[in-house]
Amino acid sequence: MPQDERDQEKTTIYDVAEHAGVAISTVSRVLNNSQDVSDATRETVMEAIRELQFRPNRTAKSLAQRATRTIAVAVPTFTTPFHNELLKGVRDRLDDADLDLLLCDLDWEAPRATLLNFLERGAMDGLVVAGLPINQDTADDLLTLGAPVVLIGSEWPPLDSFYWDEEPGVKLAVNHLIDQGHTRIGMITTPHDNRLRNARVNGYREALQEAGLEYDDTLVAHGQTRKHDGFSEESGYEAMNELLALDAPVSAVFASSDVQAIGAWQAIRESGSEVPDDYSLVGYDDIKVSRFIGLTSVAQNMHYVGERATDVLLDRLNNTGSDDPVSELVKPELKVRKSSQGPVN
Repeated sequence: MPQDERDQEKTTIYDVAEHAGVAISTVSRVLNNSQDVSDATRETVMEAIRELQFRPNRTAKSLAQRATRTIAVAVPTFTTPFHNELLKGVRDRLDDADLDLLLCDLDWEAPRATLLNFLERGAMDGLVVAGLPINQDTADDLLTLGAPVVLIGSEWPPLDSFYWDEEPGVKLAVNHLIDQGHTRIGMITTPHDNRLRNARVNGYREALQEAGLEYDDTLVAHGQTRKHDGFSEESGYEAMNELLALDAPVSAVFASSDVQAIGAWQAIRESGSEVPDDYSLVGYDDIKVSRFIGLTSVAQNMHYVGERATDVLLDRLNNTGSDDPVSELVKPELKVRKSSQGPVN
């Protein structure tokens, strides 16, 4: 195909080959993860793919091989309310689509290896992946999949992505408690040193310092239960008991997930105290149950994100919509309910 004709269309394998200075067959081998390519050549091709924002399209091939197309959704776990909200959004958008749905349960300890093993077991036409730590190696794995990929929780051009800026959401929660008059505010987090945990602790620290309150790391507690990477009712229960045992008690608590807040609420109740009369409590995620029990929470709008991610994936599969990568920063919203109020005099 002449270059001037290709310039009027989206990037093709021809453009990648020309940009990298290799044969089309070499690009194909890289895209299919063939071992018959040197590391230096593979890196040259991958750099061309990144620079040109090339999206391999497997739709036609898949249609020729199977009557029904298949998409996959990969999440760290299917058993948390947070990820259930995402899956409900995906499901709602697929109700009228002639697509098979595969689910991949990523391992909290080794998500990349788990995903690669899943991808090697069968072909798919598109992938939505949530909660996957992203770096250049992982991005290259996804770029060479040969199918559209939508990231949730991470941003990595040229992949489509929906993601959050954690600090502003945490500040909404902590500033709400400060505005209510609380000056000694505890935080429940997880024991793991990772991007999500550190970003939420930073948001908590910054909110306190901007209000002229001292950050005290003895007020940052976590449980010992490792289930769901520490985002569980059990972990929140254990962490709240640590805060309750402090010589100088807190009057309010921000939990970095709603399920932790629910566990903390039970620990408060067992101590003979009540929410919000004795302790104000704010969670994060705004899962469905929080709306029914009256838990103040920061909404991440996971159902909306699941719907939007699926819409983008369907556009890619049907060759509709813009060729430009979608990169959407989802803004958090504070949902104030009965669990938070000013300190009792």
